[in-house]
Amino acid sequence: MKSEIIKSLANTFEDHSQTTENGIEFWFARDIQHLLGYAEWRNFQKVIVKAKITCEAIGNLVTDHFVDVNKMVPLGSGSEREIEDIMLTRYACYVIAQNGDPRKEQIAFAQNYFAIQTRKFEEIEKRIKDWERLQARQKLTLSEKELSELIYEQTGNDKNFGLIRSKGDAALFGKSTQQMKQKLGVPKGRALADFLPTITIKAKDFATEITVFNTKEKGLSTERKISAEHITNNRGVRNILLNRGIKPEELPPEEDLKKLERRVSSESKKMGKNPDKLT
Repeated sequence: MKSEIIKSLANTFEDHSQTTENGIEFWFARDIQHLLGYAEWRNFQKVIVKAKITCEAIGNLVTDHFVDVNKMVPLGSGSEREIEDIMLTRYACYVIAQNGDPRKEQIAFAQNYFAIQTRKFEEIEKRIKDWERLQARQKLTLSEKELSELIYEQTGNDKNFGLIRSKGDAALFGKSTQQMKQKLGVPKGRALADFLPTITIKAKDFATEITVFNTKEKGLSTERKISAEHITNNRGVRNILLNRGIKPEELPPEEDLKKLERRVSSESKKMGKNPDKLT
């Protein structure tokens, strides 16, 4: 396929994409029909039926990707007529292309175009999740630092923070910090939080923030009182998670935060070496 044709098809497909009020990109099936080289709607509908079957077989909800709509189209006389159409997600377009006639040049293009577009979206989504986990861990580090300084200020003992944090972990997980490290395979000398999923990191941070707030507000000045406060807060957060069907101690470990930081940093450096130019 010549580069001019590829560029023309890419521009055409992008020109026909639309966006819902929620920011979801979609295409109308009637537009895709012509873009893929199908002259008759009834013939294209057969491809759509196959695509829906494929979508369902993979385990996706058809109604999430194929939404039936009615719309008005102008007639030559100046009047309008209502016709049936379907809103298609990027994934739906990809599956339709996979079920189309591979001999058609447009089909060959669409199969690759939507495959790449879908992969780009998945990569963006993963990077955002990685970024959120890094941000959550950094936030927990700050709140624990504040609690540590506050405990030392109130009790005069820098060892009390580790003890209080361990009691909080036991209340949140129903297991000791060491038991959780063994369960998740955390290397010796590494922090448990570096291997927790984002939701659990945020749970620990939330409980810690409440402890910091109440220690200041209530003037808690002993290890016993601050420990009791931290245990209560972690139990409260645990109950919230359990009520939503989430057992923090049963969630699988995530990628080592240090490895994640190196990977994200490396990707950022690569982007900086070959930036896009306007000239």
